[in-house]
Amino acid sequence: MPTISPNRRVVADLSLLTVAFIWGLTFVMVQDAIRAYPVFAFLSVRFMLAFGALLPWAWFWRGRMAGWGAKTRLRHQVVAGVLLGVLLFAGYGFQTTGLQYTTPAKTGFITGLSVVLAPLMSAIFSGERPGAAAWVGVGLAALGLAFLSLVGINLEEGINPGDVLVFFCALSFAGHVAVTGRVAHRMHPLFLTLTQILTVAILATVTSALFEPSTPLFPRGQPLFAAVFTGVLATAMAFGVQTIAQRFTTVTHTALIFATEPVFAALASFLLIGERLGPFQLLGAGLILAGMLIAELFRK
Repeated sequence: MPTISPNRRVVADLSLLTVAFIWGLTFVMVQDAIRAYPVFAFLSVRFMLAFGALLPWAWFWRGRMAGWGAKTRLRHQVVAGVLLGVLLFAGYGFQTTGLQYTTPAKTGFITGLSVVLAPLMSAIFSGERPGAAAWVGVGLAALGLAFLSLVGINLEEGINPGDVLVFFCALSFAGHVAVTGRVAHRMHPLFLTLTQILTVAILATVTSALFEPSTPLFPRGQPLFAAVFTGVLATAMAFGVQTIAQRFTTVTHTALIFATEPVFAALASFLLIGERLGPFQLLGAGLILAGMLIAELFRK
């Protein structure tokens, strides 16, 4: 990664925190939506709307996108975007399928292991080695996720097939963060975002057509509102911001910041449906935030 000024790093980290906040807000509405509309059909509509929302921006910035094509071959940008889209689709697919065989709490914790997996992947494949403060932050975040998700669960049940599927989900999301960190500073962020979103939309549409019952092209009522909200804000804007922001921060910091997503999800659940956190869950949320702050304040 090229040398980045501290101010840009701070702005990038705050932007990623905003993305995590938006994703946290969507848990309740998406949970309600997929009760009335099939999962992959919903993902198809969500990512198609996201792609449509970005098209006017792509037309407006087409000149600059063409300029970036001269710096990095268009074929390389397409390959990177498709790879990111496949990883993103795999994450959603493994998570959704795994939920049929394991509990939501275990799913939340295992998915959160991407906080640890992303820095490891980055260290192995790109040589980005986190400092001591970053590893302390990762450890606190992982412990916080355990308190937030696993307290009260009977762990003597052992590992079931759903847990394995969700672990592959964590690998997919960690890979998405690591690959984005690897390619974002060399490619046009809008083109990269468009390509991965279109890839997910196509894969979700094909999967829905093959494995889900026939449904109307667009949902109605609350599922439609959820698709529009998640498509425009939690997909088009969020992944665009992530792609831009990861040009100015590290994979480790991105993973740590995204660990706050379940904290924001818990806050949204409290505000929207009155779900309350116990003392262990509050401790877990505090550990996640402490880990992020330690990694940020003691970064070299």
